[in-house]
Amino acid sequence: MTYPATTGEFSAAPGPGPRYERSAVIDLDAIRHNVRRLAAAASPAKVMAVVKADAYGHGAVPVARAALEAGAAWLGVAHISEALALRAAGIDAPLLAWLHTTESNFGAAVAAGVDIGCSGWELDSIVAAARDQERPARIHLKVDTGLGRNGAALDTWDQLVGEAMEYQDQGLLRVVGIFSHLAVADEPERPETDQQLATFREVLAVAEDAGVDPEVRHLANTPATLSRPDTHFDLVRVGLGIYGLSPFSGQTSAELGLRPAMTLRTLVSQCKDVPDGQGVSYGLRYHTSGPSTLGLIPMGYADGVPRVATGGPVRVAGTTYPVVGRIAMDQMVIDMGDAGPAGADLLGAEAELFGDGADGGPTADDWARAAGTINYEIVTRISPRVPRCFVNEGGPGSVSSQEKLP
Repeated sequence: MTYPATTGEFSAAPGPGPRYERSAVIDLDAIRHNVRRLAAAASPAKVMAVVKADAYGHGAVPVARAALEAGAAWLGVAHISEALALRAAGIDAPLLAWLHTTESNFGAAVAAGVDIGCSGWELDSIVAAARDQERPARIHLKVDTGLGRNGAALDTWDQLVGEAMEYQDQGLLRVVGIFSHLAVADEPERPETDQQLATFREVLAVAEDAGVDPEVRHLANTPATLSRPDTHFDLVRVGLGIYGLSPFSGQTSAELGLRPAMTLRTLVSQCKDVPDGQGVSYGLRYHTSGPSTLGLIPMGYADGVPRVATGGPVRVAGTTYPVVGRIAMDQMVIDMGDAGPAGADLLGAEAELFGDGADGGPTADDWARAAGTINYEIVTRISPRVPRCFVNEGGPGSVSSQEKLP
């Protein structure tokens, strides 16, 4: 791996040892497995693999390729810039971008064959871009069925559909899809999903009466894909699930047949014996309760580890220890108790913050609980200074790996 520098390039390869100091290891075979699992749940609907936010921190291009290999028919991102990066990498699969601003590059999206989500205000800008490119735009009309974010308001839906069809008749665009987004599908007992589904069916009928013949109608996210087959329509948009994480508070990834794809790990960078009462980290909010060995873990909130996640688990040599004291920008501390003289055998040992949990090790869900947040945030926030290392790029059993530049 090399990083560009002002006066040339320098190597950022690891030192004499074979291990990187810190890395997020992404198992692409786990991605493939999860896509196949979700595709089976969605069938006969097709799968859109959502790879926004650099594939939830996992690496958009390698994940997109693995998802397509496993049977995903579409890719989804939030921003047009994310879609253009996938196109630049040679990925030509159907691709939707749906979150825009007045500065979004609709012309580049049209030129690159990127489908554009349209909530209403963007329509004239999309049409202007299509005229400039002398190429019809492909749009998916989005309606707000209750989430209250983007999407056309219900009282503007008729007007939006009518205007879109006028432009379609002029050859300036094609209404490829109609979609919305669910608010509480991760809480299956709540009635709002039924209400949103009923509203979606109503707006579909309005669009069809106006002559819209979409290729795809899509509403379901990962939790609805797994729990609400009546929401599947032609296409499901799965994000969290393809990374092997559970969207349900009461079910684990394993119970859903999913495999977490990211392992966050580093090396113990210092071990030292300290006396009873030793304070640890800023504010000295933690003191040892007896003679102890402290292990320094060289990752912190600059690496995306939540500062508030004191108590988060770190596994070293088969034992899981809690983080003690405040998490700092670049480092945190674990109290290993009576580990012997300065924990001599543990200096340089692998320290795993989270992984697939298959062997009882820590998981992203454990860190989410420690931070008072959700597993989505834990993996997505891992910062670009943590190299992404990809394994199983060639399929099961592959030993190839690489680093992804941020």
